[in-house]
Parts: sequence; C-alpha cells; structure tokens
Amino acid sequence: MLATDFSLTLPVTNPVLIFALAMVVFLVAPLVFERLRIPGIIGLILAGLAVGPHGLGLLERGPVIDLLGTVGLVYLMFLAGVEMDRQGFRRNRSRSVVFGALTFALPLAGALAAALILGYELRTAVLLGAIFATQTLVAYPLVLRYGILRNEAVTVTVGATIITDVAVLLVLAVVAASTTGALDLGFWVGLLGPLSVVVVAVLVGLPVAARWFFRRTEAGAATEYLFVLASLFLAAFAAELAGVEPIIGAFLAGLALNPLIPGTGLLANRVRFVGEAVFIPFFLLSVGMLVDVGVFVSDLRAWTVMGVLLALALALKWVAAHVARRIFGYSVDEGQLMFGLSVSHAAATMAVTLVGYRIGLFDDLILNVVVLIILASCLVGPAVVSRAGRRVALLEERRPYEPSQAPQRVLVPLSNPTTAPALMDLALLVREARTDQPVYVLTVVPDTGGIAEEYVASAERMLSKAVTYAAGAGAGVQAVTRVDENFARGILRGILETRTSVVVIGWDGRTSRHWVFGSVLDRLLEQSTQQIVVAKLGHPLATTKRLVVMIPRGADHAAGFYPAVELVKRLAGRLDASLYLLTVGGAVEPYVSRIAQLKPDVPTAGRGMDGWGEALGALRELLRREDLVVVIGARPNTIAWHPALQRLPARLATLVPESFLMVYPPESREGSGVEPDDSALPAALARSRLAAELPGRSAHSALDALLERQYPLDVGRRRDILRVLLHSPRGAALEIRPGVLVVHARMDFLKEPQLYVGRSVQGVAVPGVERPAHLVFLLLSPTDQPAEHLAALADIARLMSDSGRVERLRAADSDAAMADALQMRAAPAPPM
Repeated sequence: MLATDFSLTLPVTNPVLIFALAMVVFLVAPLVFERLRIPGIIGLILAGLAVGPHGLGLLERGPVIDLLGTVGLVYLMFLAGVEMDRQGFRRNRSRSVVFGALTFALPLAGALAAALILGYELRTAVLLGAIFATQTLVAYPLVLRYGILRNEAVTVTVGATIITDVAVLLVLAVVAASTTGALDLGFWVGLLGPLSVVVVAVLVGLPVAARWFFRRTEAGAATEYLFVLASLFLAAFAAELAGVEPIIGAFLAGLALNPLIPGTGLLANRVRFVGEAVFIPFFLLSVGMLVDVGVFVSDLRAWTVMGVLLALALALKWVAAHVARRIFGYSVDEGQLMFGLSVSHAAATMAVTLVGYRIGLFDDLILNVVVLIILASCLVGPAVVSRAGRRVALLEERRPYEPSQAPQRVLVPLSNPTTAPALMDLALLVREARTDQPVYVLTVVPDTGGIAEEYVASAERMLSKAVTYAAGAGAGVQAVTRVDENFARGILRGILETRTSVVVIGWDGRTSRHWVFGSVLDRLLEQSTQQIVVAKLGHPLATTKRLVVMIPRGADHAAGFYPAVELVKRLAGRLDASLYLLTVGGAVEPYVSRIAQLKPDVPTAGRGMDGWGEALGALRELLRREDLVVVIGARPNTIAWHPALQRLPARLATLVPESFLMVYPPESREGSGVEPDDSALPAALARSRLAAELPGRSAHSALDALLERQYPLDVGRRRDILRVLLHSPRGAALEIRPGVLVVHARMDFLKEPQLYVGRSVQGVAVPGVERPAHLVFLLLSPTDQPAEHLAALADIARLMSDSGRVERLRAADSDAAMADALQMRAAPAPPM
C-alpha cells in the first residue's frame, strides 16, 4: 500500500499543494484588489510578496514556480503580439509614430541620465531608461466603458504603445546580448545574423505553416491551440539560440500569428483565457516572490532612487503627451487622456525588468523600486483617464446622431450542424466591435402534420452546438426557433421578430437553372430588405490574406452600398487582409478613393473590367488559395442587377479556393417591428418551481429536489421522470455556458411544459457533462409538443445570454431572491 506523508513544513514542497495554493492566490488576490480599485496585476505581485520567502514563507521560488513563471513571461509577450491592433496602428500610423517616438525617447533619456548620475553603469542605465519608456494600457477598460474608443487621441495612443514596446524589445535584445561581449563589429554580426534568420523564419515561415495547418484541421479544434503553443515555444527557443532573450521570439510569434487569430473567434478566446487564467498569473506570482521590501529599510538609498525615477517617469510621460497634443491640435482633455493611457507601467515593464534581473544588470534594489513604481503608475493612470475620459465622453455625446450608430443585430439561420462553427465564425467577424447585442441563431422546424423526430433532434443539436461554440468565443447567443412548413417564411418571421439588420446564411453550392441559389434563399432575397450575406466557405476564414471584391455597375447607387462595404472592410480588418477591387463596367479609381475613406484602414487596390466575361477571366488568373471572393450582389429588379449575377454563384463555387460571399446590401436602413422584450420569461416557469438550495452534488438528488416542488407527495412520478432524465435516450443534458446546465425531456403524461430552476452552491455533477453545474434548468414538455419544447430551450438560452442575470442567480440565497434575479412577476402555482 502506498504511504503518503501529509506532514506540512514551510516552505511547501508538495507540488500538488504548491499548485493548489497558487490557484487560491490567483482567485482571491485580483478580486480583493480590484474591489479597492487597484489593478489585479498589482494584487498578484503583492500576493507573491506575501506568500514568498520575504513574506510568510509559504512558498519558495523553486523549480516549479521558476518553470511556470518563465512560461508565463514568454506567454505574456506572445499575447502582446497577438493582441496588437495592426489595423488601428495603420489608421493613424504617422501620428502614432510621432507620439511613440516622444513617449519612448523622453523617458528613456531622462531615466538614463538619472541612472548615470545615481552611479549605475551604462548598460544598466540604458535598460533602466528603456523600461520606463514602456507603457501598458491599464486604463483601457475605462475607455471602453465611456464609449470613446474611436476618439483619435485614444487610437493614436494605442498605436504609440506598439512603437514603444517594439523599441524597448530591440533595446533589450542589444543590451542583453552585450553582456556576453564587447559591442564591436563581431558582436553586431554575431547578433544581427542569427537574429535576422529567426525574424524571417518566424514572420514569413510561421504564417505559411499555420495557414497550411489550419486548412487541414477542424475549425476551433483543440489541435489549433496546441499548434499555437508549439509555435510559440519553438520561436522562443529559436530566439534563445540566436543569442537574444526568448521573449523576443515569443513576441515575433505573436505578430506572425496575429492575422490568423481573429480577436472575435474561439481560438483567440482560448489563447487569452489560458494565458490570463494560468500562465501569466504564475509569472506575476514569481515576480512578487522576488520582491523584498526590507531593502527600503536596510538601504535608505532605495528611497532616493525610487523618488527620482518615479518623478521622472510621471513627468516625462506627461511632457510627451502634451507636446503631442499641441502638435496634433487636440484638446486639453484629450492630452490628459493620452497621458493617463500612456503613463501606466505593468506587464511589459515587469517582463523586461525580470530579464534584466536574471542577466545580472539589475539588483534587488532596482527590482523593488520598479515594483513600487508600477504600483504608483497603475494608480495614477486610471485616475487621470477617469477624470478626462468623462469630459471627452460628454463632448462625444453632444455630436449629432447618425443612423449608422443604431444597434446591429446579426441572425444566423442554421440547417446543417456541421457548418454551424464556420457560419458562427463569420457572424462574429462581421459583427460590430464591442456591441452588446447577441448573435441570434435561428432554426426552422417544419410543421408537416406531426413533426418528425429527426427534425427536432437536428434542431436541438444545432442550437446546442452554436450556443456552446459562441460561448467559447466569449460572445452572447440568443436561440430562436420557428415552426413553419415554409423555411423561407420561417426565416423571415425570425428576421422581423428580432429586428435583424444582417443575416448570415450558408449555401451548399447546389443550384438549378431557374434559381440563383435555390428556392429558400431566392425567396428570402426577394421578400426581405435586410443586408444578407450568403456564404460558401471552403477554407478556414482565419487563413485569408486577401479579399477580392467584385462590384457590379451601378452598385454604388444603391442606398445600402456603403453599409455593405463597411461590413466587407470590417471583415478584412478583423482578418488583417487586403482588398482587391474588380469593378465591372466602370473605372476602379473612384471606388478605391471612396472606399478608402471608410473605416477601418485596409490596403486597397484593384482594376476595372469592361464586362462580366472579362471580370471572370481576370478572377481565374488572380485567385490564390488564401483569397476570399466577395461579391457586392444585387437583388433582381434593382439598379445593379445583371443576368450574369444569377449564374455567378455557381461559377464561383468551382473556382479555387471554392470560398466566396455574396453580400446583398440592405434595401432600407430603417428597422421594422417592435423591439423584442429580452427580459421576458418563459411561460413554463413559475415561482413555485424555483429552488435556491439544491442538496448535495448528485444529479439524482438535485433533480429530485426540483421535481418535489411540483410533485411533493408523488414519489412514483418523480422516480419515473428521473429514470427518463438520467437513464433513457429521451433525456438529455446540455451545458449552455460554464456552470449552467439544462436537463430536458418530453414526457407522455404532461399537457403543458414545465420549467424548473435550481441553484447549487457545491455544484451538481451530471453524467456526460464535464463541469459541475451551479445553475440547473429542468425542462419537461409534452411528447406531442416538440415545437414548444424547442422554443423553451431557446428561451432559456436567451435568458442565460445575460451575464448579469447569471451572476444574480448564482448569488441568490433564497427562492424570492431567485425570482428577483429573474425579474419575475408573481405567478400562481400550477395545479398538482
């Protein structure tokens, strides 16, 4: 029998307990410090100080922490490259370069001079100056909250952050490499030669390899994330072989994969989630364990160093921001906004500091000074942005209203479960940034004299797959089910009821001589006025490098032309792809100049074609595997309609890469119908079926407690229902978001649907579901009402798309509190 020693000594050496303590710190520290309005990054560093060898001594910075901290440092710089806003930088590149140069050079020069005066050697002084030239957008969430993201001062500061981070990494590469030898010709050849090979291999070779790999794997599969991890650490190791720090290679890998990891997709969400939840916290924890505040007691010189460097870090960032403000003609508040965004030092500063400490250029005093300066700057930055941002936001609100600012709603009709991930990816890419609107997913169930079971099962699979996929990408989804024997009419009803503005729908490539796409899609185009995107996707969207856009003669005269072009440019911006225009029956130059005025900025070129025959010939010569064809379509009997458009989709389906979009502009910009009530509750839900305290972790006991609300004395009835739910193919369990479970079945004895909601503090474990559920929905419907059953499932998904409601439900400690969380009016209990 294996004996285990549970004796506890400090510091902890048991690897399982080390990991457990780290997880507790990662959970508690950010929550506590963010309640104090202090960034969570500071909380993790100070928590590392508290549990480390210079604090309580719970943990030592041994092999486990050292390994995971190094991984976190490398991952942090990779994430910086992945999340770099390349389109935003291009949009204001000249002003970003000017401000970036100012906010890099002034702090660098000032800190360098101060460090030399304080007696530090040149290399230490240079690196110390460089780290105070960095800037982290700690206050960026405030910009999002105030809705001033598009203010030019903000976008220029974001671009300048890219300049400073790249410049600091170059300084780090030179300074770190110089510790192994003199800065002579041999040094530069030995550094630049291998480094150039790594840069070319990563920035040129890695995207090619990634596109090849992504084309051959299932969209959103775990293998994609493993490929990203392998690429990251191979690039980091290659940089180390070239004689520079691994974080240089990691940053290059992030830049290389940036266009292939769209920020709205499932892969990007996985990359961010794992880094922010595990790897980066380990890095910050390991940094905190190095901090020794005793230095400030034993060495009074530390206060002098900190005071001088902190004053310079704040003052010179302020000077840089206000010099740039005067050059660009911004208001005083916008200058304050630039200062508040650029003054904070956090992740990149800490990363470079740790490298300097490891290679021996920084001592314990500098490490401790930098940590305290990070803390001070992270308090100053958000405070300044909060004050200036409010005033800028008030000015923005006084600007005239533009119809284009109305909420965009995207609807995705699904009929094939296998295409759901690709269509959801496309919907998330064309959706406007930072919208609070969910993606609506529509299924139409045919009402043909008794609905076939296979239709119902297929609809349930599609709803669950779409909801789960979008939740993994961090997007809200609202499921919509309509019963209609006519699929086109069912989709149209869904469009009107949700006030949809953009419809994203798939096409399988099959057509006939009398239809453009087929009866359903053609009727949808004929009877709708909304913007419709018909997609045939033969390759992963993330591998797209160029959008080849075909524009028919007269398309620019349609009322919805520019909204359609904005959607195409948004897609190109998210994919970091260029635009190549093919204009049919007109010169291309006017289109290029007018389209260039629309946001975002995307490299645009093209040529004009005399007719459709020439355009199709040019298309065959132009297309490459990394292209996506986009046609600005036209509905029949509109000004841009041409008979060639009827045959065009069938021809495009045979061309490499067999992927294209037909974008049909909206006929009208005005919505129709009544705003749907997103807070409406399912009719099957009654107050008597709420349970705030489900017992135990067993699915059987938890579900039985819910059923007892309806059948308190009928033990046999509860037993029969539980048998169906847990031990029969008729019962099913669906996790619609982490910790939220729907268990459902259709029962012979029921005459109307019943919906129960329960809350479990411990979490309910259900067979076949990976995570314990803290919120459990139990839905029972009559066997002969499959449509109502699907509609109730869609209602539950709609309710749970509201994160605020989910949190209120999880915090509710009584049935009454649950009712309040659901915004529920008193409802009479149904008869027993």
